[in-house]
Amino acid sequence: MKIINPSLLVLCAFVLGGMVFKTTAPTSCGTLHPRASIFVLTGDARRIPFAMRQMRRYPESQLYIIGAGGSGTYNTPGPVVIESDSKSTYQNAIAIRKIVDQSGIDRIVLVTTVDHMNRAMYLARREMPNIEITPCPVPLNGTPVAKRIERWTTEYIKYIGTLVGIRESF
Repeated sequence: MKIINPSLLVLCAFVLGGMVFKTTAPTSCGTLHPRASIFVLTGDARRIPFAMRQMRRYPESQLYIIGAGGSGTYNTPGPVVIESDSKSTYQNAIAIRKIVDQSGIDRIVLVTTVDHMNRAMYLARREMPNIEITPCPVPLNGTPVAKRIERWTTEYIKYIGTLVGIRESF
């Protein structure tokens, strides 16, 4: 009887896990409420314009731009709060929790790219277990296949790191 190489088992587990990671990521925006608190994580040029389109559909919403790169002027139907101190997804989740706690918000909409959504949701739920979080993923439309594979792989590795307790370096 031949024993399977442990490296092959690890590789198979990694690939299967990656497939589960990708297929469990939300691919469309959940139901938004007219007065939604929309939190957009910066880091990809598509995220803020996508969040702005959501806000135009719900002009009574409050838009929060969270993280590095969140600066400048935005033409929105309502006010925009910009938090630019957080530099990682983990710090983003902490920044959102602080805003939620200070404002008494009981549900939020989380906007980030589809490949980043699983990890962002995981960290947000850990920081805010009693808050209703609606995912609103930004699609990777127009991104070449090779770049999408690279992005998904990178996010999957970061997700694994997050699950084992590495939060601050991502």
